[in-house]
Amino acid sequence: MSSEAFWSALALVLVIEGILPFVSPGTWRRGFSQLMQLRDGQLRFFGLCSIALGVLLLWFLGD
Repeated sequence: MSSEAFWSALALVLVIEGILPFVSPGTWRRGFSQLMQLRDGQLRFFGLCSIALGVLLLWFLGD
């Protein structure tokens, strides 16, 4: 993986992450407040699922 691909991927993540707060800040704020109420174990589970999904997508797209 080149450094250009890494920085492009990071930039794309920032764009995607910024869409919801830009388009609907109230919805984003409500969702974020619900995330703050989750226990650490629940957040770790969602983080693990996100990592696994990302790795699977990279694996499928890499072929």
